[in-house]
Amino acid sequence: MKFTTPATTNPIDRLQVVGRPTDRIDGPFKTTGTATYAYEQHKAAPNAAYGWVVGAAIAKGRITKIDTAAARAAPGVIAVVTHENAGKLGKGDKNTARLLAGPDVQHYHQAVAVVVAGTFEQARAAASLVRVDYAPRNGVYDLEAAMNAAGPAGKQKDRSTTRVGDFDRAFATAPVRLDAVYKTPDQTHAMMEPHASLAVWEGEKLTLYTSNQMIHWGVQDMAKTLGIPEHNVRLVSPYIGGGFGGKLFLRSEALMAALGAKAAGRPVKVTLQRALMMNNTTHRPATIQHIRIGATREGRITAIAHESWSGDLPGGQPETAVNQTRLFYAGANRFTQMRLAVLDLAEGNAMRAPGEAPGLMALEIAMDELAEKLHMDPVTLRIVNDTTVDPEKPGRKFSTRRFVDTLRIGAERFGWNKRNPKPGQVRDGRWLVGYGMAGAFRNNINTKSGARVRLERDGTVTVETDMTDIGTGSYTIIGQTAAEMLGVPLSRVTVRLGDSAYPVSAGSGGQWGGNSATAGVYAACVKLRENVAKKLGLDPAHADFSGGMVRAGGKALPLAQASHDADVTGEDTMDYGDLAKKYQQSTFGAHFVEVAVDAATAEVRVRRMLAVCAAGRILNPKSARSQVIGAMTMGVGAALMEDLVVDKRVGFFVNHDLAGYEVPVHADIPHQDVIFLDETDPMSSPMKAKGVGELGICGVAAAVANAIYNATGVRVRDYPVTLDKLLPGMPAYA
Repeated sequence: MKFTTPATTNPIDRLQVVGRPTDRIDGPFKTTGTATYAYEQHKAAPNAAYGWVVGAAIAKGRITKIDTAAARAAPGVIAVVTHENAGKLGKGDKNTARLLAGPDVQHYHQAVAVVVAGTFEQARAAASLVRVDYAPRNGVYDLEAAMNAAGPAGKQKDRSTTRVGDFDRAFATAPVRLDAVYKTPDQTHAMMEPHASLAVWEGEKLTLYTSNQMIHWGVQDMAKTLGIPEHNVRLVSPYIGGGFGGKLFLRSEALMAALGAKAAGRPVKVTLQRALMMNNTTHRPATIQHIRIGATREGRITAIAHESWSGDLPGGQPETAVNQTRLFYAGANRFTQMRLAVLDLAEGNAMRAPGEAPGLMALEIAMDELAEKLHMDPVTLRIVNDTTVDPEKPGRKFSTRRFVDTLRIGAERFGWNKRNPKPGQVRDGRWLVGYGMAGAFRNNINTKSGARVRLERDGTVTVETDMTDIGTGSYTIIGQTAAEMLGVPLSRVTVRLGDSAYPVSAGSGGQWGGNSATAGVYAACVKLRENVAKKLGLDPAHADFSGGMVRAGGKALPLAQASHDADVTGEDTMDYGDLAKKYQQSTFGAHFVEVAVDAATAEVRVRRMLAVCAAGRILNPKSARSQVIGAMTMGVGAALMEDLVVDKRVGFFVNHDLAGYEVPVHADIPHQDVIFLDETDPMSSPMKAKGVGELGICGVAAAVANAIYNATGVRVRDYPVTLDKLLPGMPAYA
């Protein structure tokens, strides 16, 4: 099904099931421990052996010798796989090409071997006996030192720089100017479920039970890497314990499980140990961002420039931190640029809201600083510079843009009028109290997605798609969609996800999953409705499905009657053609934060948080709220805690475990309030929805930093905002 224009009649608009705050249908399985994660597929492989990954002890160089004799002789060991006996591995994408080191080593903790044994303890003990000799080479590990050598970013180098108007002239003549540099550190995923896989070979066919967000991508890359046909690879990921972008691609544990199982001649399960995850898998790369804004004395932006430097391995991609600046605020003269440095650190790649999350960490502090220069309220400044068209392409309108509404509603609900604009003036005992806010922006992406929907003989409905649920509620919103389209209760719908045997979906990532996957289910349900109506002898064009009945032409027949002798199936895919060229689709929001800073120690306590989101139709407000408050919590971590510290001498992240990499805990987070605007976007999909799971993190860190400035008068432009950066500028404690 090709989506081009909004349908005049749409069963989803009845909102009898869709749009309701519904408990997650997978909740009982997860709370009772019966949801089967990759490592727990005991029934699929009751005789599985265990693999333990050995990580490289250098960041760059070559392996000169691997001695596995002692490991092979250890109790219980079945196989040891290294590059020397892994066979020829093809190159999938740039990620899978680096999953096994040898003889070259590209980054620290890159997998160099997997030891397979009968028990987990035997595999771990034997892995310590593998001896690897290296010839290290000098690498580049410092982004700031590599800035001058950085070049145009990524494969689409022509898009690394954008210009509209004459920025240099407009900035030089602007009455009010801001010129500042902001830094964000390397950050990592810390999902509860580590990267885990169970590999089962049957002849030349591989079944991989794995924790992966994008099933079809995984099939393609595993097939290319192993040099086997795609139809010989099956990926199964029914439940995923968090991904945040870190599980978009196959990681080393998946390949090690497949290679280990082949060598062992039996199923093998591998969990990537937590201490290897930070250096072995992907992370959000650090950025250095230079922002310049020129404005009239009335606050209208006349010139805006955003430059960003980030690093990655050779052939890598940039952290696209300037993208939101190209679209967020009006301004006739514009300049953005991304530069990419080659660094010999672990791969930089997608982490929740890639681009916008770190980009807004800089831009929204810059807007706060500009407001101060103008003696203008930060909310008002943003309202003054709102736009209804793409600033780079004025002929392209936003499909919907309710940014100003989020600002005004948020300011009223939060009590923003009580904010003292002069920093360091409000005290509560020993605490300095401040308010901060920031705008939120995240692009909406439509992705082709398919599904199969079947009316069973007992009158129930089964939905099958390779869409994944990474804790976001995919099972529920997909079930709601099918129930709404076919006029049955949600309890009569069974949803099956995360299996490459099912139709290819959008997958979970980029905030595109919910809207795109449900649109694919919508398309399949349209096909099923046609088939059901025809079988019942009714006109499909006028058939109404509700209350378990199908009505058309004055007749009303039970839905179940269509499948009394055989199942009825509908399968289709939703495709969007050139829709993105016609409309700029984005989601918008506003974040408001109150903090208290200890006047003596500079300890920060977040007191209140509010997010207001305009993200199209909210398919399930209950699970959407969970997504947003989780994202807000991650934003607090980015503001105050998270920092993958690089040892710039030898090239690795020092704090590569959850003892050293700090993330927020329950005690760090107060009550959080979330408001969803009542909005539909008929241009986004038949669901009239957009993504919202990543919008919730965009701007949060800046809102926290701005609140800290309002409380203390100390402006920190280098994240995270830690005590050592606050204390030197704190007002004298009295």
